[in-house]
Amino acid sequence: MEEFILFAIVGFLAQAVDGALGMAYGVISSTTLLAFGVPPANASAAVHAAELFTTAASGSAHLYHRNIDWGLFRRLAPFGIAGGCLGAYILTSVDGSVMKPFVTTYLALIGMWLLARSFRRIPSKPVHGVIVAPLGAAGGFMDAVGGGGWGPIVTTGLLGAGAAPRYVIGTVNASEFLVTLAVSLTFLISLLTGHWAEAGDLLRNLAAVAGLIAGGLVAAPLAGYFVKTMSETVLLRLVGILIMLLAGWQTAQQTGLL
Repeated sequence: MEEFILFAIVGFLAQAVDGALGMAYGVISSTTLLAFGVPPANASAAVHAAELFTTAASGSAHLYHRNIDWGLFRRLAPFGIAGGCLGAYILTSVDGSVMKPFVTTYLALIGMWLLARSFRRIPSKPVHGVIVAPLGAAGGFMDAVGGGGWGPIVTTGLLGAGAAPRYVIGTVNASEFLVTLAVSLTFLISLLTGHWAEAGDLLRNLAAVAGLIAGGLVAAPLAGYFVKTMSETVLLRLVGILIMLLAGWQTAQQTGLL
C-alpha cells in the first residue's frame, strides 16, 4: 500500500508537470523507478503501461481546449511510432545491467537540458516541416529506451524551432498516446514471443504501475488548463533539478557509493 501511495504522488506530480510543459511524465516516473532498482526495460514497460491511461486523458483534455495542431499531429505521430517500436525492441534485447548506466546518463542530460531551456525564451514562428520527422523518430526511440523522452526531445525541439507553446504541448501530448500504444504493444509482443528475457520481474511492479495510473489520471484532465496558467520557467527548472538529483542517486548506487 505504501508503494502504491508513493507512486500515486509521483504520478500526480509528473502528470501535472507534463500537462503544463508537454514533457516529463515518463522521465520523472522512469527515473524514480530506476532509483528503486527496477531494470530499464521493466521501468519503461511499466511507465508506458501507465501512460496508456494518462496520455488518453491528457490528450482528450487538450482536444477539449483546442490545443492541437492537426497538421503537425499527422506529420509527427507516424515517425514517433516507428522510433518507439525500434527502441522498445532494442531495449528488450539487451541485459538491463548493461543498459542502466546509459539510460541514467541520458536522463541526466535531459535534466540538464530542461534546466538550461528554462533560461532561454524563443519567439513563436512556423515550424519547418523537415525537422518534424527526425524529431518524432528520435523522440519515440529515446522514449522507449529511457522510459521517457518523447516530450523532452519533441517538445523542446519544436519550441526551439519557434513553434507556439500552446499548440506544441497540446499536439505532443495527443500524439504521445499513439506512440505509447505502439511501444506497449512492442513490449507485449516481446513478452509473448519470449524475446524479452527479463520480463519475469515485471509483475513485481504492479503496485507502482497502479499508483502511477491513479495519480496521473487525477492530474491528466487538468492538462489543458495547466498549459494556460502555470509558469513554464519555474516548472522547467524544478523538473530539471529533480531529474538530475535522481540520476545522481542512481549513479551513486551503480558505483557502490550507496
